Amino acid sequence: MQKIKKAIVAVAGSGTRLLPATKSMPKEMLPIVDKPIIQLVVEELVAGGIEDIILVTKWDKKPLEDHFDNSLALANELKSAGKDHLAEEIKKISEMANFIYVRQKGPYGNGTPVLSAASLIKNEPFVFAFGDDLVKSKVSFTKQMIDDYEKNDSPMIAVQEVPLEVVNRYGIVKLRDNTMEVEDIIEKPTVEEAPSRLADFGRMILNQEIVDILKSTALGKGNELWIVDAIRTYVKNGGKFLAKAVEGGEWLTTGDPLNYIKTILKYAAEREDMNGELKKIAKELLK
Repeated sequence: MQKIKKAIVAVAGSGTRLLPATKSMPKEMLPIVDKPIIQLVVEELVAGGIEDIILVTKWDKKPLEDHFDNSLALANELKSAGKDHLAEEIKKISEMANFIYVRQKGPYGNGTPVLSAASLIKNEPFVFAFGDDLVKSKVSFTKQMIDDYEKNDSPMIAVQEVPLEVVNRYGIVKLRDNTMEVEDIIEKPTVEEAPSRLADFGRMILNQEIVDILKSTALGKGNELWIVDAIRTYVKNGGKFLAKAVEGGEWLTTGDPLNYIKTILKYAAEREDMNGELKKIAKELLK
């Protein structure tokens, strides 16, 4: 079995639900307390054993690329100010992994980033992640997925239950009876169509067979290319595909203002230097 050492990260979205904050700043660079969203995603991937991170970008994502670059000028400035600990922290960002940048080409849809980077993934399993989905857990969720993959040798998609009234925002997974094996996935179903409340989110382990299926997959809902349509074909062709829930944590989306604020508060609440004051602020707001 091949070890999973590569990840494709989709970061070419425009973040329109967070405008005007995202007018000149990639949504993945918005801070969660004092780290940008994308750094938290990368830290999770690296903690899971990923070495090569392929970021699928577009023309306005240069601040993201700069963030993972080596900044000698800033490091020297920090050292001159006696802030050696910050200089070391900044240095570590560029050393976390091998960063590769690919411009996205093709139709709208979350399947396009995979095809844009497909030439860098040859006959090997890989992690596919959305750059604005965070998983807050004690053990890296990427590590949890890779550990399961090494036991089962099956591709998988991350899932978490959502309220019934929001199933139309996500791909909803139908499992085979009493297993975590995927029987079907329906992209953004109505409440009546939804086979469950299990929503898929931006963490997957995919293989070359699914990439090959995606290459011939027709545009789906909203005239977009959906990765779940390729997964459905893979399953219908007899492929075993698993769903994976987070252990000891939760998925947190940052794609809209309310969930973005919720995510910041969740991370801040666990900071010893902040949680006391945060509780005071919360009490004041609730008066």
